[in-house]
Amino acid sequence: MAGYIDALRSTLAELLGERDRVVSLEIPAGLSPEVDRLVREAVGRLVEYQNRRYAQLYLERIGRFARRLDIGEDLLIEIARLMAARMTYEDPIRLAQLALMEAAIGPDGVPRNRVDRKCRFRIDEVVSALPIVVAKPLLKVLGALGWQHMPIKIRFNATDWIGIRRLRVEAWLRRWRMLSIRFAQERIWVERWLHMIDRCLAKRPEAVWAVLQSATMIGGYGDAYRYGLANWTLIIDSLVKPVFAGTLELDDLAAAIAEARGAAVPDRRQTALKRTIAAIRGRASGSMLPASALP
Repeated sequence: MAGYIDALRSTLAELLGERDRVVSLEIPAGLSPEVDRLVREAVGRLVEYQNRRYAQLYLERIGRFARRLDIGEDLLIEIARLMAARMTYEDPIRLAQLALMEAAIGPDGVPRNRVDRKCRFRIDEVVSALPIVVAKPLLKVLGALGWQHMPIKIRFNATDWIGIRRLRVEAWLRRWRMLSIRFAQERIWVERWLHMIDRCLAKRPEAVWAVLQSATMIGGYGDAYRYGLANWTLIIDSLVKPVFAGTLELDDLAAAIAEARGAAVPDRRQTALKRTIAAIRGRASGSMLPASALP
């Protein structure tokens, strides 16, 4: 019970914006003009997406790489760009925000552009955008019923007063986002991606661009997002991590990642990707590993 009370207090503080009012946003010193411009644009987008506290997290992450001597301007630009893209992941709340921006609603309440689309999510994806204290019991019930992966369509309609009001309510729910299961999962994923970049710079710097740009495998929502995340994880766990750990020898890690990405198709069983990774590992070790041996 105490845990639920703490969660409710945290939710109330988030809704009132109490934690966000005192956050100071400081751009890391010493950035080139181009990197500085890109970072400032990203900060503005992240404040709009979530709040100042979330933008501060972005700046802290950028600061960790901006101070490194082994990172050039081009690499830092790409880190800043891709990290901003991943930190503005597309949940139903974000799609409501984007629909409102695209509609360009004037002071008279009339949209300048017609926006009316339906997007297909998984029901667990929608529930995971709710605060943990609410989402966990719901996911448990859905799991018991076997409905967790059930598809659900959500309409984002900015053509009339009712649709616009609904979009505004959905966009307002961003205040709950940082308390959600999905937010925690995304934070872990971004940190793991940044950790892989850091390890690559130390172990195999020639492959850093391939590891960095692997972030583009993950995006969107629904099945496309799930397939992309599963394929990224398999490539990292089966090729990249073993190379960094010294348990797998690959002369050209970047080429291996590119080859694996070429086989990363939307497939729940990941058959083609597992077969390709097994072939890459087999060539490295001198013997073919069966796809079933992969994680």
